[in-house]
Amino acid sequence: MVDQARARRLAKRISSIVATAIEYEVKDPRLRFVTVTDAKVTGDLREATVYYTVMGETLDAEPDYEGAAAGLEKAKGVLRSKVGAGTGVKFTPTLAFVLDTVPDAARQMEELLAKARAADDAVAKVAATARHAGDADPYKVERDGDE
Repeated sequence: MVDQARARRLAKRISSIVATAIEYEVKDPRLRFVTVTDAKVTGDLREATVYYTVMGETLDAEPDYEGAAAGLEKAKGVLRSKVGAGTGVKFTPTLAFVLDTVPDAARQMEELLAKARAADDAVAKVAATARHAGDADPYKVERDGDE
C-alpha cells in the first residue's frame, strides 16, 4: 500500500498535466470549455479519476456535457500517455473522467441562501411594526390592597 500523501501528490500532478494537455495540446473543439477541477488516485496508484466541469459559451448558454464527455473519452489515450510521460511512475494509471457536480450544487446552495435571506428580511419588516396581542405585561401583578 502506498502512503496517502504520495497518492495526493500524484493526483495533483495528474490534474495539472491533464488540464494543460486539454488547453494546449488536444485540438478537439468539444473540449474548449472543459475545466479540470480535481483528480483522485487509488491507493495502489493504478487508477485515476479526473473530475471536470463544462462552462457554456455564453452566460445563458447550456453547456454541452455530452460533447465534452465524448471528447474526453476520445482523447483518453493521448491524455494517459501525457500523464505517463509527465509523472514518471512505474505504471501509468488508467484515467476515468467524471463530471464534477460541486459547482452546480454550490450555485443551488447560494440560491437557497438568497431565498432564506429574503424571507428573513420579510419577517424582520413585519416584526418591526408588530405589537403584542394582549397587555404589555401579561403577568398578574398583585396590587397593594388585594389579597
